Amino acid sequence: MTILLSPKKEKILPIVPLREGVLFPHVETILSFGRPVSVAAMEAAFKTDRLVCFLAQKDPRVSEPTEENLYQIGTLGKIERVLRTEGELHAWVKGFSRVRLESLEAVHPFMLGKVVELPEIQETSDKITALVNNLTKNFQEAVNLGKAVDVMMIMKLLGENTPSEVADQISYVLDLKTADKQALLETLSVKERLIRVNEFLAHELKVLELERAIDSKTKMKFDKSIRENILRERKRVIEEELGEVSEEQEEIKELKQKIKKAKMPLEVEKKAQKELKRLSSMNPNHPEFAYIRTYLDWLTEMPWSVSTPNKVSISQAAMILDEDHWGLEKVKERVIEYLAVMKLREKQKKEESKEEGPTILCFVGPPGVGKTSIGKSIARALGRRFVRVSLGGIRDEAEIRGHRRTYVGALPGRIIQGIRNAGTNNPVFMLDEIDKIGADFRGDPSAALLEALDPEQNREFSDHYLEVPFDLSRVMFITTANILDTIPPALRDRMEVIPFPGYTEVEKFHIAQKYLWNKQLVANGLKEDQIKIANEAIYEIIRRYTREAGVRELERCLATICRKLARKVAEGKKIPEIIKKTDIAKYLGPRKYSETLAEKKDEIGIATGLAYTEAGGDILFIEVALMPGRGNLLLTGKLGEVMKESGKAALSYVRSRWEQLGLKKDFYKNLDIHIHVPEGAVPKDGPSAGVAITVALVSALTKTPTRMDTGMTGEITLRGRVLEIGGVKEKVIAAHRAGLKRVILPKDNKKDLVDVPASVKKDIEFLFVSHLDDVLKLALRRKNGGN
Repeated sequence: MTILLSPKKEKILPIVPLREGVLFPHVETILSFGRPVSVAAMEAAFKTDRLVCFLAQKDPRVSEPTEENLYQIGTLGKIERVLRTEGELHAWVKGFSRVRLESLEAVHPFMLGKVVELPEIQETSDKITALVNNLTKNFQEAVNLGKAVDVMMIMKLLGENTPSEVADQISYVLDLKTADKQALLETLSVKERLIRVNEFLAHELKVLELERAIDSKTKMKFDKSIRENILRERKRVIEEELGEVSEEQEEIKELKQKIKKAKMPLEVEKKAQKELKRLSSMNPNHPEFAYIRTYLDWLTEMPWSVSTPNKVSISQAAMILDEDHWGLEKVKERVIEYLAVMKLREKQKKEESKEEGPTILCFVGPPGVGKTSIGKSIARALGRRFVRVSLGGIRDEAEIRGHRRTYVGALPGRIIQGIRNAGTNNPVFMLDEIDKIGADFRGDPSAALLEALDPEQNREFSDHYLEVPFDLSRVMFITTANILDTIPPALRDRMEVIPFPGYTEVEKFHIAQKYLWNKQLVANGLKEDQIKIANEAIYEIIRRYTREAGVRELERCLATICRKLARKVAEGKKIPEIIKKTDIAKYLGPRKYSETLAEKKDEIGIATGLAYTEAGGDILFIEVALMPGRGNLLLTGKLGEVMKESGKAALSYVRSRWEQLGLKKDFYKNLDIHIHVPEGAVPKDGPSAGVAITVALVSALTKTPTRMDTGMTGEITLRGRVLEIGGVKEKVIAAHRAGLKRVILPKDNKKDLVDVPASVKKDIEFLFVSHLDDVLKLALRRKNGGN
């Protein structure tokens, strides 16, 4: 049954805005007012019939609200009591019914408005009863979970109340925004209001349950932690009384003994003792416990005072180097000198503060020439531990200096790790591929190496993880690189560069015969004396199956032969006692390279240049093609900027010498000149191809053949001067390997022939020049029968 209350008559009453919150009918509460307008309205109402209309503000920040800032539906309330304090008025008010503001009659000295009471839509049904019971039950549960509610409000709700009273009283105490409470106030249907209040209370009840659960868990953990600490302390006292030692105390005692045994420097020992003290007072379940324990392990396991005795015998060292390596005479000579100096310095008794660390050696050369193995031989000759760290591709500075201990999984840098693994403070430490270090947003590892590789600074090398200095002055550092160009100048300045040249054909033969063949026999399960390889067969492999500065490809070819022999042995088949030259093709397949790389006959517009690469020396052909055009110069073959500039300089020289060369003054205007260097996928750069480019260009323009038995190298100037170049030994060996009979070199490079093997020099005629005019006379074959 639905009952609609009839509306009452209009009334003119004082209007009091509520900055925050909403007053509901059937609610008694105390409200405080401080704004002059509100205080005046309350005082005026209290002197008359004590009736006031309370309207909620839409924006609580507005201090002087107008009709637009007030909700139109509010509550008619009666002032029961008033208490005045300094600047404020406190009133006990009671809400009666919902009213709507029809119009505002006055605003000064307080708001006065015409209001009309709004009827409620009520009904009596089982659903209403169920809603009221559920709302009352949930409210009691919320109070039990800790919801803050006035005691009088609780008592009133537990008494006899109509559905409308229950809905309004609980709406008032809900933790809702003003807009949500206003929406409940404006809901005239009691049934709908009960449903919405139930929803809001259910949500609030769920939040209270979560808060209670979180609080309970937190309190449980806190209580558990306190309980564990108390029990642990009691356990410690009991163990002390009984004379027993716990696992934690045993661990602390063990670390204390390690610190004492490590014989650290005084400052480092103080640091270790400080960290040990922190560890002993810390709960083993604390997150930092494991970090500090690991840190102390690193400190105690570093070889602070452990070193290998220096038993340097110069004759024995020389014997070991000769035993392990064939050739490399200059390299071995420099290493022996280094060891001799080290031996003499050990005998000198200088003050530690005045001593300098050993010189840092840098082995530079193409791959496969023995740089790393020489380092191992040095360690064997000194009787020291050998540590090798590859720096290729490292881009993070922390790889050298280590990570800060604040990071999870932090570790020292590779240098400190290598020293710890070696177990001594004076190992032979090889930093391999130092020219392949990169730099990015994580830092520059090469900059971090500056301190470690500076003999005057590495006495107190600082690793970010250890946080204490470590003396690297006794470590013998050796670095290796393929090229010097990519090593930063500051780092290069701290090292003594020892160049490793490519092997000659004779050196490769002796290396294969003495080392590689027996090594591969053993590696593939064969006996050293089970099978031999003929000298001619080794030369066949070197000449027809490999083209390299080192011996790695040569070793791979020998390994291939040994694998095929091993298969035959495993199958029970008979194998030859000696591998002959004629057998090589059967094992390695067809020949990969021709006997010589040089051209068979003289040609126009082509010249043979000599180049120096990471893999040693090589020859390259410079080709020139002339086409009708507009004077354009086209350079191809993946040339670098320097080599392109050499091509432009060559053309400028030819144009400046047009008359001497028998060319027309404007010969270039109707020509496009294309200079190409074959093997276009291989990058090429450097100034030493200038001579070959000029010869090929002059040959094409003058229709004069170039001598194909002649290789040439040298940088040129616009005036025709031929300047000194590098890599003479490697270039001459490449020319010899390619079958060239004559080599044109700059005059200033005559001194470099001392490094060229005698077996190579006897087969090649060397022509030294200082000007391009001399080059053209020697490199071009004239029609009159001259050169």
